[in-house]
Amino acid sequence: MKLVNTSVKRPVGVIMIVLAIIALGIVSLRNLAIDLYPEIDLPIAVVSTSYPEAAPEDVQKLVSRPIESAVSSIEGIDTVQSQSQAGTSLVIMMFNNGVNIDTALLDVREKVDQAKGFLPEGANEPNVLKFDPQQIPVMWVGLTGDNAAALQNIADDRLVPYFERQGGVASVSVEGGKIREVQIELDRAKLLQYGLNSQAVMQALAGSNQSGSAGVIEKGNKDLQIRIEGSFATLDDMKQTIVPTPSGAQVLVEDVGKVKDTFQEATSETLVNGKPAVVLSVLKKTDGNTVDVADNMNQAIEDVQNDLPAGVNLDVVLDTSTFIKMSISTVVQNMIIGGIFSLLILLLFLKSIRATIVIGLSIPIAIISTFTLMYFTGETLNVLTMGGLALGIGMMVDSSIVILENIVSYRQRGYSIIEAAKQGASELAPAVIASTTTTLVVFLPIVFVEGIASDLFTPLALTVSFSLIASLVVSVTLIPMLSSKLLTKAMEDNGRRYWFDRFMEKVNKAYESILRSVLRFRKTTILATIVAIGGSLALIPMIGTEFIPESDQGQIQITVQTPTGTSLEGTKATTDQVNTLLQEYRDSIETNYVSIGGGGYDSLSSSANEATYTIQLVPSDQREKTTTEVMQAIDRDLTNIPGAEITVSVMGAGIGTGDPIQIQLNGQDQDVLNELADQVVWTISDVKGVYNPASSVSESRPELTIDVNREKAAQYGLSYQEVMNQVQMGFTGQVATRYQEGGNEIDVKLIYPKDERSTISDLETMQIQTQTGTMLPLASIATFQQEQGPSTLLRENQQPQLNITSDIVDRDLGSVTKDIKTKLNNMNFPEGYSYTIGGQAQDMAKSFSDLAIALVFSIFLVYAVMAIQFENFLFPLVIMFSLPATVVGILLGLFVTGKPLSIPAFIGVIMLAGIVVNNAIVLVDYINIVRQRGKSRYEAILEAGPSRLRPIFMTTLTTILGMVPLALGLGEGAEAQQPLAITIIFGLGISSIFTLLLIPVVYTYFDDLSGKVVGWGKKKE
Repeated sequence: MKLVNTSVKRPVGVIMIVLAIIALGIVSLRNLAIDLYPEIDLPIAVVSTSYPEAAPEDVQKLVSRPIESAVSSIEGIDTVQSQSQAGTSLVIMMFNNGVNIDTALLDVREKVDQAKGFLPEGANEPNVLKFDPQQIPVMWVGLTGDNAAALQNIADDRLVPYFERQGGVASVSVEGGKIREVQIELDRAKLLQYGLNSQAVMQALAGSNQSGSAGVIEKGNKDLQIRIEGSFATLDDMKQTIVPTPSGAQVLVEDVGKVKDTFQEATSETLVNGKPAVVLSVLKKTDGNTVDVADNMNQAIEDVQNDLPAGVNLDVVLDTSTFIKMSISTVVQNMIIGGIFSLLILLLFLKSIRATIVIGLSIPIAIISTFTLMYFTGETLNVLTMGGLALGIGMMVDSSIVILENIVSYRQRGYSIIEAAKQGASELAPAVIASTTTTLVVFLPIVFVEGIASDLFTPLALTVSFSLIASLVVSVTLIPMLSSKLLTKAMEDNGRRYWFDRFMEKVNKAYESILRSVLRFRKTTILATIVAIGGSLALIPMIGTEFIPESDQGQIQITVQTPTGTSLEGTKATTDQVNTLLQEYRDSIETNYVSIGGGGYDSLSSSANEATYTIQLVPSDQREKTTTEVMQAIDRDLTNIPGAEITVSVMGAGIGTGDPIQIQLNGQDQDVLNELADQVVWTISDVKGVYNPASSVSESRPELTIDVNREKAAQYGLSYQEVMNQVQMGFTGQVATRYQEGGNEIDVKLIYPKDERSTISDLETMQIQTQTGTMLPLASIATFQQEQGPSTLLRENQQPQLNITSDIVDRDLGSVTKDIKTKLNNMNFPEGYSYTIGGQAQDMAKSFSDLAIALVFSIFLVYAVMAIQFENFLFPLVIMFSLPATVVGILLGLFVTGKPLSIPAFIGVIMLAGIVVNNAIVLVDYINIVRQRGKSRYEAILEAGPSRLRPIFMTTLTTILGMVPLALGLGEGAEAQQPLAITIIFGLGISSIFTLLLIPVVYTYFDDLSGKVVGWGKKKE
């Protein structure tokens, strides 16, 4: 080949190009972003609307439904879901794969704008945003000290603005602090005495707390701005505000109420390791990188630490980048170990340090070149792309080994080193190009697969492809050049007999003997192969399936839910019991962060009866139990706490795939759905592997409904709106104005004493003021009814829905899903009611279907490439017979290691379609070369087999041993690549044996068939 000759003739040029590639690769590596997984692009949009003080039924009827109807007609929408809670509506739109979510968001905003006119007057502006399942806080930072109010001010005034200026930070939210508020506690008796009501006080405060501009006046040749300053400067100004009475008298605010500088009533509390704290959660920008943002934040925390007041501490509570760095470090470590294994195999076979160096150089050059291509294609350094490099370590030297072996063969036949380099490389370059191309083309269909499988593994496919392309170029340019310069004396054995040579001679003789036998008993060989494949297929039911292996990142979530309506203090009493029990696990727990009443970072709403724990365990090498085992132990202990529903689960790795099991019940009647949900939870609880099943039917919320008699109210000159405003004022208070102090704005809230608004009796006897100033009890114009109302209402595609979710433990997802379907199919669902299974089970089924299609296309492309290379349809068909035998290795490997068939394992199967044919290509190609030299078919096979045994052994062993560290699953985050590595190791290992024995037999059959076809053709002529 011309490329080979040029590289041998011009070594200086090749070296300069290599040095330039290395320099560019190093620069690219420094600029590559680091993350745990590639970005998941799920086309989901969310419309969030608040409707304060509205019950869930009203939110659904008046807010959720109009928005649902408006957006349902948008092109490309697959599913519309809504969640209606007290005061909050969420409408979630899931689009079909391939829809541009940015364009879709414009359509959503347009439809929502059209629906605004149908929303009730009290509803706030709807917010439209893109949903990002990976958008969890990058870091939680705890601020501790003795003065809770001071901590809130430090967080709001100093830390939040400073942190939000850091690179990649989108927003910083504060939880757990005390917010300052000025409360004016009104005295009903005094108001009645002066003939006033709360509205009069509110108007007086709002009117007195104003500043404004009154134009300009001239002073000399300058214009002076006239400003009337009327804002409250002190609390005394507020107290001295004049409130005019109906009689014309003037009273002061302090005459009718007490002005208190206090704090808003606490609705949540946060604890870090059992101590109260203000917690700041940091969200990254959509295009931000987790590790970069975390590094920027750690530096910012270090910079601001010394400026904090005495006794105030700022510490990192949870840092998600820690696990990412540990995972990448594990992959790099596995790459190094795999590379060392590969080099040792080369040294063992080649018996020469120089020859090992020649081939070993292809590894770093291929890796560095890959970094350059990754940078220009926008990929990140993550567990999967780095895993792709680790998987490619062994394959990177395959082409170089084949080329070098042939160069040495020519050298041993008496050619000069220069001629040996040219002839040896040129002769097998087409076969090497064909074998590398077959490995590359299997990835093409993966790029066109849609959904999560594509988002996760397209980067891996690109990385492996980049490394193989780089290694191919090295093998046909750098390897011949280095061989001509460094191997002048490398392969001379000087009469010494190396122990490994003696071993390989015995292996060669044994292989030649076996090869003669299989050629003699061809039908027996074919039959034995078929039996082996059939026997391996019997293992399928015992293997099972799963989506993506969970990484043991040591994070556990505990959700505590006390009876609906429980106060913050009541929920805190339960969490105190949880904290006491968690003390038994203090050696395993690194950080324990709990949000009481805040709902947690991933909650759509907050409630005083809920608490969420986020627990970070110590690294896996510092504890004896896995995260799942610790989770199960904690779960068993917490079942002893009465009066609360407590769920313990392992937190995922942020892929955003939802719960493993998610059953969606659909139907028209909410009550029927509630009953079905309870039956389904009870039914699937018996399925082995189902863990903590729960339904979205939350405990009904107690409500006291006030039914205002509008006719009676009208008799007293009261409208329904006036009655509602006075009731709201009497029990929740109202913000009258805002008070500015030191650049901060503080709410000024009118409120009645707590002992006048705490019981049902207080509500019934509450005095309602009429237009004439007379007072009458609320009970005289309204009736009261206590009832239970739903706390959450769900709908999907404008039909009521309920969800049942479950984790799985000690069993694969596919088997659990199959048993659940069997159980549900045996249930008698009423007419018009149905179920669907979503979550990871649905994602797994969709991904397997897509990847199966990709596998079929990959096999076709492999055949097409070989047909083009050989310019023959027959020989590629012979080579393709190495693929069926791969099934034996794949299923045997998964069965022996106890790993289910997962998405990574399926990717390994697709990769094998391109890898296992390489050995067959080299073997068949060399058989043809020997036959062209004039030898018979039988002699050619017996010569080509033992001759190619050595390079086939080398390429197979370097690929397998390069992946062994990944297959062992050692270190953090290695679980994702483990099934892929196991699949390739066993599949390639077993198929290599079949390739060496089966392919020669198949070759003879097809050669006989070809002879008959040619003979028939001649007879016809």
